[in-house]
Amino acid sequence: MESNQLNLFPDVKSTPARRAETLVMDANALLKWKAQIFEYQQRMRETKPVQQVTLFDLAPAHCDPEAIDPFKLHLQSMAFYRIPDNFGQAALYFVIDSAASLVLYVGETCQSNKRWRGTHGCKDYISSYQDLHYRYQIETAVNIGFWWDAPVERKARQTLEQAMIQKWRSPFNKEMWEKWGQPFG
Repeated sequence: MESNQLNLFPDVKSTPARRAETLVMDANALLKWKAQIFEYQQRMRETKPVQQVTLFDLAPAHCDPEAIDPFKLHLQSMAFYRIPDNFGQAALYFVIDSAASLVLYVGETCQSNKRWRGTHGCKDYISSYQDLHYRYQIETAVNIGFWWDAPVERKARQTLEQAMIQKWRSPFNKEMWEKWGQPFG
């Protein structure tokens, strides 16, 4: 069957485009990258926040970012959304590599079971992160922890999420790509 489309350049032979070779972080670079994040996050865990003195006894803020320690949360498998329990409530969640004591990602949701069931960019970063660890036989244990006391109101929950991203500087959050790079994107 002959095409009816005009061919303006009949003498030009098409050649497939060459794809750029994907660069892969070597083991030393991976360990150095993780060490920098670990050192920063450990300082955050060990440094007590400055307490502002007030003239009046005020009730502490319900959602004080300084009071939330992602490493003390009950961790679950990343396949948590397949569990039939009802996880349809407001929460902050933390993706943690517990083998390296790193907060990799901070998120907020009020439908956690549905949020991870579909497409979520962080899933790809986690997969690439784990693949690189397997390649170099470096231990990794990526899990998720939920902080269930998050505000139900979306704006307040997102404000708290941003405070946690800024505090922990979680490398898989886009806000931190400039700081840590995007080696798994």
